[in-house]
Amino acid sequence: MANKWPRELRPSELGNRCSPEIFAREADTVYSDSDGIIGQERAVRSVKFGLEVSSPGYNIFMSGAPGTGKSTFARAAMQQKAENLKTPRDWCYLYNFSEPNAPWALSLPAGRGSVFKADMEEFVEDARTAIVNEFEGGDFEKRRTGIIEQFQRKTTEALQEIEDRVREQGFALQKGTGGFASIPLNEEGKPMSNDEFQSLDTEQRREIEDKGTDVQYEIRKAVRQVRQLEKEVKASIRDLEKTMGSFAIKPLVEQMQEKYCDFSDDVCKYLDDVHDDIVEHLDQFKGDDSEGEVSVVPRKRTSSFARYQVNLLVNNAETTGAPVVEETNPTYYNLLGKIEYESSMGTLVTDHTLIQAGALHRANGGFILLRAEDVLVNALSWEALKRSLNNTNVRVENIGEQYRMVPTPAIRPEPIPLDVKVVMIGSPMLYYLLSTYDEDFRKHFKIKAGFDIRMDRTDEYLAQYGGFVRTVCKRDNLLPFDPAAIARIVDYSSRLTEDQTKLSARFNEVVAIVYESDAWARSEDSDLVLDEHVNQAVKEKIYRSNLVEDHIREAIDRGKIMVDTEGEIVGQINGLSVLNLGDYSFGHPSRITANVYLGDEGVVNVERQVKMSGSSHSKGVFILASYLASLFAHDKPLSLSASIVFEQLYGGIDGDSASTAELYAILSSLADVPLPQSIAITGSISQKGQVQPIGGVNQKIEGFYYACKAKGLTGDQGVLIPETNTDNLMLNDEVVAAVEEGKFHVWAVQDVREAIEHLTGMPAGERGDDGQYPPDTVFGRADRRLQEMAQALRKFSDSSSDDEKESDKETPSDGK
Repeated sequence: MANKWPRELRPSELGNRCSPEIFAREADTVYSDSDGIIGQERAVRSVKFGLEVSSPGYNIFMSGAPGTGKSTFARAAMQQKAENLKTPRDWCYLYNFSEPNAPWALSLPAGRGSVFKADMEEFVEDARTAIVNEFEGGDFEKRRTGIIEQFQRKTTEALQEIEDRVREQGFALQKGTGGFASIPLNEEGKPMSNDEFQSLDTEQRREIEDKGTDVQYEIRKAVRQVRQLEKEVKASIRDLEKTMGSFAIKPLVEQMQEKYCDFSDDVCKYLDDVHDDIVEHLDQFKGDDSEGEVSVVPRKRTSSFARYQVNLLVNNAETTGAPVVEETNPTYYNLLGKIEYESSMGTLVTDHTLIQAGALHRANGGFILLRAEDVLVNALSWEALKRSLNNTNVRVENIGEQYRMVPTPAIRPEPIPLDVKVVMIGSPMLYYLLSTYDEDFRKHFKIKAGFDIRMDRTDEYLAQYGGFVRTVCKRDNLLPFDPAAIARIVDYSSRLTEDQTKLSARFNEVVAIVYESDAWARSEDSDLVLDEHVNQAVKEKIYRSNLVEDHIREAIDRGKIMVDTEGEIVGQINGLSVLNLGDYSFGHPSRITANVYLGDEGVVNVERQVKMSGSSHSKGVFILASYLASLFAHDKPLSLSASIVFEQLYGGIDGDSASTAELYAILSSLADVPLPQSIAITGSISQKGQVQPIGGVNQKIEGFYYACKAKGLTGDQGVLIPETNTDNLMLNDEVVAAVEEGKFHVWAVQDVREAIEHLTGMPAGERGDDGQYPPDTVFGRADRRLQEMAQALRKFSDSSSDDEKESDKETPSDGK
């Protein structure tokens, strides 16, 4: 096939400079992101669809690089959707009178929770006042006195009756500290002394003792009767107190029930329980209970009525539409809530009023925005979130209590039903990992919204980009941008994408240049941001980060890093690589050398031998070895040893963009044809000899340009790049100007044959009908060298074989 020389690129091909005219026409346009963001139609459609679907599992995972507007759009989209939704109900926790360790969860219409809380506080105070008034009134005391007087009368009658019966038996009834005792009477009717009793004969004493036993039985029976009367009077008084207490608070309870029972049947049941509990604990309301607190889990409080307090967990009184919650620190407790404790008498205690809401409670009925990495790095948060979505409820429970040395009282609040749309933001890698290794992930996050880092550079998007810049200026009180300045912002955006046909969607980086351009304009007291201010902002941004690049340039200029930019050398060529420092990346040349010698080791990658070569670089070397075999091993084995190395490389290297340069160095060494040191090479090679595209083409060209500039521009220097990378060129103004002036060149190449002809000035060579390359071509010279090496290797092998046979003959037998 007939090869063509590489195509030298015109200055206009080295970048796609934006015209300011489009922004002059749209001078009054201000971009609004209420309906979406620029250039993310796929993601916008996905998010809007996910927000519309109310079925379980249709939560949204927004994946993409930082700075592409995910968070901003998520907030706006959720807020827009939330405005048209119904405001969810309030949630409260109440004391559970039947099971104190399991507080009740009560829902009320939005805004009613705070009213109910205030009404319950007022109810307790009113109940206390009503009870005190009721018991301090004359009616209660009169009825209580009647009960007591009736008891005293019955007691007196019972005691008189037993006393008469005892006296009939010849005994007197005497009350002592230990109870009642019977004392025998003498003939005069007076209590018998011990001497009198002992003076009686045995028969008389036995008779008195027998009667005494019967009398004592009657006395005990009477005492039991009196004690029963005491119980009855106490019960009667208690019943009276309950009746009077119930009478006092019943109207208050009924008033509360009339107000709230229409909202929830649970409120009616709760108020009935409150009524019953107050009646059971009237002493607390009468002020007779010095302890005051009667909670199942007692703790120090200023109020004596904590059990009747309402814990307003979620208050949507001020919420318009559905809630939108963004949790920036999604710890376990921040997501699911927690139960707080107080110290009391050397231990930790709690009750329903110390239950705190989490983000899921506040977002219930609406939307919650989370960042995947933050959720995953917080212990137990991811599992707790999945468990809540699985069970469709939120359970507040503290973790780690089993590890405490001293057990503490615990409560288990009733779970609250969960209805929330989770929007999670994360990197594409996190999405792929979770999809692959977490079996629950795709069940709960069925909507993926992928945010691209770039968009097409169309007139529509250009206009929106200009409107976006103006919107930022208006929002943040920046100076207005001249159309030419906006055009330079667009050029910077395309440079970020390394594509003439694309714009960057990493708006945080674009906005940073907008801010800095404004600062430079203000420093010059300008009323308008001009293109020169944008250029200054970009240059200063680079200057703040390119210290390492300057050191490398200085080392090249001083000869510490050996790079030739003039002359011709066999087996040596300038490769190009990119060094990424995180916030800044730059290109620089590296000397690549190749030596060819007799042997059968093939192509030896020195970096791979010392484990400094990455897998991509090693792959590129194997591919070029395969291409060499396809060129020269059609009629003979490829009998050579060729070592290639990046000189002065002391760190690792990866990527296959130097594989063409390495191939040219080997061919130069084989054919003994020098290569120009004024040209640097980048591009990867296929097994068919095609030059494939690479990354970082702008940094590589600029890196070699500045190396040549430091050593002196001759007008012959330049860079060979893949033809498929021409639309990636967005070179800086200095390099473009040098090309315009003929001081520097950029060539595009499609095939290694084109490149080798340009580098050597000789035809690459085509195999003839006899299978041989013409002798005056690069491939012909290389093939002839390989044939000579193959013959020499065979001769050496034959000679070695004869020497081994002769040695075997001279070796004496061992007699066995």
